[in-house]
Amino acid sequence: MIYIVLTVLAGALCWLALTIYQSSYKKSKQTVVNNQSSKKERASNSFEFWRSKAPQPTTSSLIRYDEYHLSSMEKLVCVAVGGVVLGTVGYIFYKNGIAALVLACGGFYYPVIWRQQMVRKRQAQLQLQFKQALSSLSSALGAGKSVESAFKEVLTDLRLLYPDPKAFIVKELETLNRRIENGETIEVALKDWSDRAKLEDIQQFSEVFVTCKRTGGNLVHVIRRTASIIQEKLDIQQDIQVMMAQKRFESKVLTFAPLAVIALLNFSSPDYMEPLYQGSGLLIMTTALLILIGCYAITKWIMDVKV
Repeated sequence: MIYIVLTVLAGALCWLALTIYQSSYKKSKQTVVNNQSSKKERASNSFEFWRSKAPQPTTSSLIRYDEYHLSSMEKLVCVAVGGVVLGTVGYIFYKNGIAALVLACGGFYYPVIWRQQMVRKRQAQLQLQFKQALSSLSSALGAGKSVESAFKEVLTDLRLLYPDPKAFIVKELETLNRRIENGETIEVALKDWSDRAKLEDIQQFSEVFVTCKRTGGNLVHVIRRTASIIQEKLDIQQDIQVMMAQKRFESKVLTFAPLAVIALLNFSSPDYMEPLYQGSGLLIMTTALLILIGCYAITKWIMDVKV
């Protein structure tokens, strides 16, 4: 256990030093960019200067749902947690400090896994909120409102469902309505949202909307039909997620049960487990660890059901 703690501390210090260096480099680079931009602003006329200072949403300031930037604290926590877990697994299977040290180094990859999980979580939240937005949009268009007025009505309805002003759908609809008020077309605003969301449902809705506006079709009927199809698809996805929730829990239990059994046998009967930590026993433990990792990967692949 001492080897594991020392490994985690050493890795955390290395990661912290690297993070501090990267942050200082970014600050110095940003300072140079700010100096260059300030010179350009002074060279511009007064009208362009105040126009650039106006609070308008830009693509760079909006959320990209396929990206997630970890803070220094999140990176440090991820490395520490990953190092401790993998180091513990290595010590359980090999009862050797060097093996635990080698496996603990895999904790440096855990921030990448955590980033992917956070991206999927944010996209899942936006997808669920988008379903509510489609329902409200269909009702507003069915009541005879124009498309622009319908999106304002949707924002009012969703503020009641999601009182938190930081909710993804609320922020996106606020940005959408603000861009329309500033003179942008609704097609451009929807296309930018779909490009940032990287969700198939939002992209399909945007494509249908843009095509219908260009060809002059029955916009209300097409949007209501598209919204109905997408809502049915999202309902099926939610049903699948509910049915798979118990199976996911069972797969996690089956994955970590061998670890608990081996640790219990090591604690209660060390002499019984001793042959597995020397000679050919190490090969058996390595094979068992690889099989356990393979089973976990296969269950993750099976549980990833897409509609």
